[in-house]
Amino acid sequence: MATPESDTPLLPHPLTGQSFPSPVPPGAGWPEDPASPDTPVGHDAAAVRALADGTSGVGELNALCSVCRACERLVEWRESVAEHKRASFAGEPYWGRPVPSYGDPNARLVIVGLAPAANGGNRTGRMFTGDRAGDWLYAALYRAGFAAHETVTTAGDGQRLRGVRMIAPVRCAPPANKPLPAEKAACSGWFDREFTLLPDVEGIMALGGIAWQTTLAAAVRMGWEVPKPRPKFGHGAVAELLRPDGQPVRLVGCYHVSQQNTFTGRLTEPMLDQALALAAGETYGSGLSDNAAESDEPDHP
Repeated sequence: MATPESDTPLLPHPLTGQSFPSPVPPGAGWPEDPASPDTPVGHDAAAVRALADGTSGVGELNALCSVCRACERLVEWRESVAEHKRASFAGEPYWGRPVPSYGDPNARLVIVGLAPAANGGNRTGRMFTGDRAGDWLYAALYRAGFAAHETVTTAGDGQRLRGVRMIAPVRCAPPANKPLPAEKAACSGWFDREFTLLPDVEGIMALGGIAWQTTLAAAVRMGWEVPKPRPKFGHGAVAELLRPDGQPVRLVGCYHVSQQNTFTGRLTEPMLDQALALAAGETYGSGLSDNAAESDEPDHP
């Protein structure tokens, strides 16, 4: 990983103006960075599982996953993208590390994606921030009362979520947006533990078939009751799951907010709003004031 002492050029953060290398070392001052220079690093799947299982909160989990180096191919790709930037972002630093989960640490609703975009979350350091897919998703969350602001630009822009949390089964941007099975398996340690640390979850919205299948597989690993045969993905599909503590959880399918779906009309704003309402249940449209957002507890130290 690049360090401030390396030959990597220092570029100003688009919001704060502070200069960073790409990728950004942990604890260097990047907005919303949950890690420190001393955060332990997982170098393989077994270490990921051990580190994740030893956490007591999502803030600690975020810190650990944000410095993970368990998958060599993903590490090389995310850092290469950070160093050899897209031309339109050549003047700003790239996060270039695993992208931590984002949102309310006491969430009742979880949104499951797939992996960060190479020039989106891998650049900004926040899930669904910096690309068109995120623009769609945050706008929907704002309409539903879960987000303080309708738009996002980068970590530290003042966005806050109340009642909802975003989780990715794979925390690093993968080549061609396609993580390998072994990479998904390695990252499952973070994914499984996060659900264990979110005991109040009542609804899950899975963005796409892979997110749906990954969530069901994780539910089985965690000892949840899952319908048999396993329900198939579809937009608006619903599967009723049951946690070991007796807490029911509704899994709802939604087409992914990718440009491939939104530009072609396969996914429309009303369709996204309806899926979100179905997953959120009674908490949908509960409202989020700016004052409430300001006082919300952060999900990292």
